[in-house]
Amino acid sequence: MMFLLDTNIVIYLQKGLLLEPLPVANYAISVITEIELRSYPSITVSQEQWLQRFINDVQVISLIDPIKEQTIKLRKERLIKLPDAMVCATAMIERAVLLTNDKNYMKLMACNAKLWN
Repeated sequence: MMFLLDTNIVIYLQKGLLLEPLPVANYAISVITEIELRSYPSITVSQEQWLQRFINDVQVISLIDPIKEQTIKLRKERLIKLPDAMVCATAMIERAVLLTNDKNYMKLMACNAKLWN
């Protein structure tokens, strides 16, 4: 089983704020998650170094055509933000469980999202 980590989970992980440990599994992030994390304007050098090690240890899923098409479909049908649609579409196409702390994903049952604290 693969877990797709939402941006907020990676931030909680980096800050040590997860209330329960992540299950032992294969992990991935969407390319949009990488972009969101790496472009944060106030990131410190040590946070950036941690983040680079983390990104090297997980699979980063690029925007391939099936994910692009599913993102478009979700945007049209659900009127959700582009980054959220891309992350959800990535989880759907990759058949991954999306770990997030964003309750909005729970409305998108197709994402197979699980709230994680």
